[in-house]
Amino acid sequence: MRKVSFAEFGGPDVLHLLDAEEPHAGPGRIRIAVRAAGVNPVDWRIREGQKLSAHPIELPAGVGLDAAGVVDEVGEGVEGVEVGDHVFGEGSDTYAEFAVMSAWARMPEGLSFEEAAGYPSVVETALRIIREVGVEPGQTLLVSGASGGVGSAVLQIARDRGIAVIGTGSAANQDYLRGLGAVATTYGEGWVERVRGLGRADAALDLAGAGVIRELVELTGDPRKVISIADLGAPDLGVRFSGTAGSVPDALAEAADLIARGRLHIPIEKSYTLAEAAAAHVDSQAGHTRGRRVILI
Repeated sequence: MRKVSFAEFGGPDVLHLLDAEEPHAGPGRIRIAVRAAGVNPVDWRIREGQKLSAHPIELPAGVGLDAAGVVDEVGEGVEGVEVGDHVFGEGSDTYAEFAVMSAWARMPEGLSFEEAAGYPSVVETALRIIREVGVEPGQTLLVSGASGGVGSAVLQIARDRGIAVIGTGSAANQDYLRGLGAVATTYGEGWVERVRGLGRADAALDLAGAGVIRELVELTGDPRKVISIADLGAPDLGVRFSGTAGSVPDALAEAADLIARGRLHIPIEKSYTLAEAAAAHVDSQAGHTRGRRVILI
């Protein structure tokens, strides 16, 4: 099978499309014929060699956590899924023609593989950080860097829960953020005062790692009411860095429910082939994403 791999840490150029042995589903796992794989910031952070305790790896290593595809092997002890089922979820080395999955759910009816691959990690992250930051219905959540995959999920999940959202993004993404239910404003010079003019922020999320932790603490008045998923220096300012996943199966079940009820839709900004994995990482690292990026197999 074809698989994207890297033998040393570094830039996108360390990624190579190789022929590799097919993985197989062990106990408690399934294998899928991958139809699409999600592109997440954690993918290139791992490729760069950033110290992420939740994702220790040994070189050479594959790339990718999220995928959607067709079940073709069911491991010992697995129930409720059969060969031929269409599923989406999390696994390992998903930039490949076959991947072993550790958590999965049946794809909601009407959802394409391309769309489904964009949901698992971002919805798990969105659900986790909304819970961790402690924002309640009727309160207001400030989201810095709101137009990417996680931000898109946060805005819609918050709206479904009766939480108001102020979202910051580029000038080009203001209408997009408003379409997802946020009160939108731009980042850049003067952004703190612009946010203040929109109302009180009861809690805040840093999704872009743009060096705004001090300002988010200032706006909320409490470092315990700020969570970052992108700034590894956040703990130095008393702010929690959230990087360890909670229950992925529970998140996938909630994602499927939200999608089926028409309460969650994350658009695909761009799709790539396996051979274009390096380009996908370049674009992901550049930021300014509106929705998700995926690799089609």
